[in-house]
Amino acid sequence: MDMDVVALGELLMDFTAHGISQQGNCVYEANPGGAPCNVLSMLQRLGRSTAFIGKVGNDSFGKTLKQAVEEQGICAKGLRFDESVPTTLAFVHTTAAGERAFSFYRNLGADMMLRKDEVDENLIRSCKIFHFGSLSMTSESADEATRYALKIANKSHVLVSFDPNLRSSLWNDLKEAKRKIGYGFSQCDVLKISDNEIAFMTGEEDVEKGVQKIIDQYGIPLVCATMGKRGSKAFYKGRVVTGAPFSSSKTIDATGAGDTFCGCVLYFLLRYGMDGLTSVLLKEMLEYANAAACLVTTRKGALRAMPTAAEIEAFVNQ
Repeated sequence: MDMDVVALGELLMDFTAHGISQQGNCVYEANPGGAPCNVLSMLQRLGRSTAFIGKVGNDSFGKTLKQAVEEQGICAKGLRFDESVPTTLAFVHTTAAGERAFSFYRNLGADMMLRKDEVDENLIRSCKIFHFGSLSMTSESADEATRYALKIANKSHVLVSFDPNLRSSLWNDLKEAKRKIGYGFSQCDVLKISDNEIAFMTGEEDVEKGVQKIIDQYGIPLVCATMGKRGSKAFYKGRVVTGAPFSSSKTIDATGAGDTFCGCVLYFLLRYGMDGLTSVLLKEMLEYANAAACLVTTRKGALRAMPTAAEIEAFVNQ
């Protein structure tokens, strides 16, 4: 069966704070997550067909994650189970400044163990968009699997989407992180990147200057930059289009906001194609994606928390 979007990468359990117990202990809620699958979940909400390629442990968390993926309608044919390495876990904390901080239990984690021979080639060959991130390049095995998947996508003339999704603590060397993310830039047609990742990769705090450096070096056709409360920008064929931000007094958890944004961008590309994106259409795409990203921050978790098309449209129309 042909899929609209196939993603490869990490599938893990996000533990987010959920109050204090009677004994005064922090209570955590286990939320299925992982950036590539979050993107697919958003696309499923918008009526698109998706499939995931990755690896979890053959443990209770891994089985719960498979069930959660299939509940969203995501095809789990490409999901593998590791018999010896446990499912990756991430604990999400909020700093005094209101920013998210992650504590990963991933040394080793099953998502790192995906092998080249475990990649379902047919899923990639028959899809319209192949999406990946940088976390699958943090281990030798998964990195080889990622590069192999990209070769298949390129040979099959599949549109390639990349989100660096930088998590500094998961890299042994940030110079290696820059090199691997640069490789991701060289392989993609669509790049979703945050303002802090632009600064990391280019040294530029100015988003437009930083993105222009990336485009000049790698020639990426469409770059979408997210800037938090300042909205987002699209860079396409020499044009820069800005999407207004959305905000909500109900925001409680920013996990998955960037993935929600990315899913909406891919939805627009599936609907309208890469050629002939007008400034009006790009602005509509950005603001739709901004609205969806804002909505997901009003809920705990990401994979099971994605908004529907009706919810996004109602929020935009407000």
